Amino acid sequence: MSRDQRVHDNWALLQAYALSVEWRVPLRVVFCLADAFLGAGRRQYAFLVNGLREVEAGCAGLGIRFELLLGDPGKEVAAYCRKVGARAVVTDFDPLRLKMGWKSRVAEGVDADFYETDAHNVVPCRVVSDKREFGARTIRPRIWRLAAEYLEPFPELGEHPFGEPGLRPEADFGKALLGVGANAGVAEVTDVEPGEAAGRAALRDFIEKRLPGYARGRNDPNAGMVSGLSPYFHFGHLAPQRAILEMMAARGEAGGENVDAFVEECLVRRELSDNFCLRCPEYDGFGGLPDWGRRTLSAHAGDGREYVYGREEFAAGRTHSALWNAAQAELRECGRLHGYMRMYWAKKILEWSAGPGEALVTAIWLNDRYALDGRDPNGYVGVLWSVGGLHDRPWRERPVYGQVRYMNERGCRRKFDVDAYIAARKPLMSRPVR
Repeated sequence: MSRDQRVHDNWALLQAYALSVEWRVPLRVVFCLADAFLGAGRRQYAFLVNGLREVEAGCAGLGIRFELLLGDPGKEVAAYCRKVGARAVVTDFDPLRLKMGWKSRVAEGVDADFYETDAHNVVPCRVVSDKREFGARTIRPRIWRLAAEYLEPFPELGEHPFGEPGLRPEADFGKALLGVGANAGVAEVTDVEPGEAAGRAALRDFIEKRLPGYARGRNDPNAGMVSGLSPYFHFGHLAPQRAILEMMAARGEAGGENVDAFVEECLVRRELSDNFCLRCPEYDGFGGLPDWGRRTLSAHAGDGREYVYGREEFAAGRTHSALWNAAQAELRECGRLHGYMRMYWAKKILEWSAGPGEALVTAIWLNDRYALDGRDPNGYVGVLWSVGGLHDRPWRERPVYGQVRYMNERGCRRKFDVDAYIAARKPLMSRPVR
């Protein structure tokens, strides 16, 4: 278990369960906690580990032993599988380079059948397309052609017939948290509860309270109409397929336009991000931008900038813009940022950095350091879209941006009450920077 950290609605666990029942052998769920992961710190590790507590308890209730390993996953998982004489290894899908490298080393290091099951996407990423898709308009028809085959209810897991009844949770999660993550000073998020049960509760809350106004209100950062589900998707506490099935069931009460808007984001846009990261090795760098984006940014790399800030100034929110500083304060202190503001936030990093390459590095570093849902295909694609035109088209040329889509504060003021947004985040902006 790696990307999809839940007991229910998990196609990878369902496959492993089915194989073990067929072979009349016990099933074990293994999670290896690496001591570092792409800039994640105490904030992200605590959320992850507290979610795993629920996974262990859920597995124990089904007679499935949960094993928490520490160290290099490519090495430790393979060693564990050899120790117990595993007949097969099933893993979930993740398109990030580091995760794929771990899985390759496990596959090479065990004498067992090795399966990868996409438990994250509705249509498996390797199935929907064998190439890098140009954008939403090219992947959308591919997804919907296959959606009827894959968008189905999940089977329920019962007590394992060849399992270990009476298991008690034994993993020392407190010890596991010691020494992991480079950013111990980034405080944990206390207003978002981790875990599978919390993810299901957040889904119900969104459907009942905010989905009916989602299509109209989602782009207003003051409206509070967003789903809040991104951390649960990122850590695998909630299956996107579960969310989509329940949204579709609520279509009559919530309104078709609201359900369609959510499904477009959760299904098409999210699976487009996985496609990009799988098919483009440079998904987090300048080389991952479209040709026109690289050309236009390179042509304007030497343009004069009215303001230039370094990484630490951005992190502390010490720019001339109260609006940008408010957005950064929310990301830094709360681990989240409204989607519309995240676009503005990243585009201003491009405008106020010494060059486009530096802007990409800074935006990804900030997002991975502070966001609960950082270190994720959606995050990389969001930054590359904002800074370099990924999955977008050329716009009117202007300084610094070239032909990349432009955003400014005046445009924000036409969309929402900027002064109210800043005022609501004043307490966050005044906190000491960690």
